[in-house]
Amino acid sequence: MSAGWVAGSVRAKGLLSRRLGAGGTRGIAVLGSLADAQHALADGPYGRGIVIGQSAAQTEHAVAATPLWHLRVLAGWQPREGARAIRSLAAGFEAANIIAHAHALAGAVRAPSFDLGALATAWSRLRETSSLLELRRALAQSLWGDPGGGAPADIAAGVQVSWAVRVATTVPEASSWAVAALALLVARRHLAQRRRLLEEPAARAARILGPAAMAADDLASFIAALPVRARWSIADIHNVDDLWRGEARWWTRVERDGFQLVAGTGFARPRLVGAAAVLGADAWRCRAAVHLAARGGSPLEAYDALV
Repeated sequence: MSAGWVAGSVRAKGLLSRRLGAGGTRGIAVLGSLADAQHALADGPYGRGIVIGQSAAQTEHAVAATPLWHLRVLAGWQPREGARAIRSLAAGFEAANIIAHAHALAGAVRAPSFDLGALATAWSRLRETSSLLELRRALAQSLWGDPGGGAPADIAAGVQVSWAVRVATTVPEASSWAVAALALLVARRHLAQRRRLLEEPAARAARILGPAAMAADDLASFIAALPVRARWSIADIHNVDDLWRGEARWWTRVERDGFQLVAGTGFARPRLVGAAAVLGADAWRCRAAVHLAARGGSPLEAYDALV
């Protein structure tokens, strides 16, 4: 076992103190205003980037950026194999940047981007594109691949599929999470939005989910056609309007698995993947809490159902 793995694994486990936990995030959710939530967050593990008086969207972005910062620090402690795994996981933040950039190119207000540092794959080149067509061409020449179309929604779907496939095929400890996330994405796109993935991302998704699932036109048929390991987040959902429950279940499972990976023996990649999962789940829960606090802190039933 190399000194790099030992140092990186110890650092990964130590990062678990940089979260609020279920009780702490619920405490944010019950606050009666966004300002109260910001004051509470500013004094805790999500204080980096919190500015009193910023918008709810800016606050949620700051919360989401916190685990990315931890991943950037963690990557610096890892041997090459560990850093590659972290870069694959962190590519979700690059996907978010690409999606926001696509919407801005289409005329939307430009959203803040995530600072990827050394974890970026193609962002430094993609962010310089000045049209949707140019962005699509740049994506096609990168690890992200051709999204199949130039509309923001098509670019979003394309990079999300690519990220899920990348994690599923390069990070064994996170493969089951990525496959289930891909199933959720396809279910939303095909069955809730009634918009089929375009040819290129559909082909990538089919390699993971299978052609029968990609061809299904109702939720029951879709779930039945999925590989067993892809079903767990939506297995007992019968209505596409309830797919949000699948996302909540997904995060619950990711956090549980993450804790198990961190608690495992040895000093290697599983521990850092587990830490990334736990930190990501906590940030997701905290963003939901901020959203609720900004709306006055009620009804808590909505928060409890979500998390």
